[in-house]
Amino acid sequence: MTIYSRIAGTGSYLPQRRLSNADLVAELATQGVESSDEWIVERTGIQARHFAAPDQMASDLALQAARQALAAAGLTANDLDLIIVATSTPDMVFPSTACILQNKLGTSGSAAFDIQAVCSGFIYATTVANAMIQSGAVRRALVVGSEIFSRLLDFKDRTTCVLFGDGAGAVVLEASEEPGILATDFHADGKHVGILCVPGHVSGGQITGDPLLKMDGQAVFKLAVGVLEDTARAVLAKAGKTEADLDWLIPHQANIRIMQSTAKKLKLPLDRVVVTVDQHGNTSAASIPLALDQAVRAGQIQRGQHLLLEGVGGGFTWGSVLVRY
Repeated sequence: MTIYSRIAGTGSYLPQRRLSNADLVAELATQGVESSDEWIVERTGIQARHFAAPDQMASDLALQAARQALAAAGLTANDLDLIIVATSTPDMVFPSTACILQNKLGTSGSAAFDIQAVCSGFIYATTVANAMIQSGAVRRALVVGSEIFSRLLDFKDRTTCVLFGDGAGAVVLEASEEPGILATDFHADGKHVGILCVPGHVSGGQITGDPLLKMDGQAVFKLAVGVLEDTARAVLAKAGKTEADLDWLIPHQANIRIMQSTAKKLKLPLDRVVVTVDQHGNTSAASIPLALDQAVRAGQIQRGQHLLLEGVGGGFTWGSVLVRY
């Protein structure tokens, strides 16, 4: 019998502190940085974002999203065989945020590890979990994207600090006799490391290099729109589907213009694109599961529909997952 994996439950969490563009612009002004709501919305589509409290860690955000996903699946943490956390903002250098999350969930014994593929992290993690379920190695997996990008931002650089927010999203995957995840596709090209990175690290108890986010926005935009179309078409071809079979596109929520460009190339109307970037900003590896969960809970996404999840991020990494929900 062929083993497939299906999404059994979804969950998400946003920190309590919400900053509208006006709130952020006011904070930037205290540092002598000029911006405006109009400038931010025109270039990104972002109107607000959430920032974690000083005492919150990525595992704390992940815990709330994980609990929701497990409840939606009708499972407990003890039912899990695998926990993967996709994050670029881990609690510690080591151990993994997944191990910390496992402890906070009150369980033990399942495999647990992190995946670091920046904004493509959830796609990478879902691809790995799906393969492990299909192989028979595990039956149930928790996949979480959790990020606190507000701690990586240079608030004197208005071209980057307005883009990002914090949050977490999660899915529970379980083995199934019926196809759920129909196909996956993922890639990387390391020669683009420099166009989106945080070029610092810890050495001898000190930070060396620059610990704040750096981005060449034009280069990122140009690369992103190309690879997102390529991976979308590749994953559809692997599943024997076409864009006409899609009910929803759930892209990484980086920039509304990138999302609109991808939809146009796939001939999808914008009302079939799940959009949360306006209220969340770019939450990196959390953005796709956050958007998925919100659309599920709003009743937009129904069982049996075909969903195309896709992301692109620093590395450069990119990929997609085609799902029959």
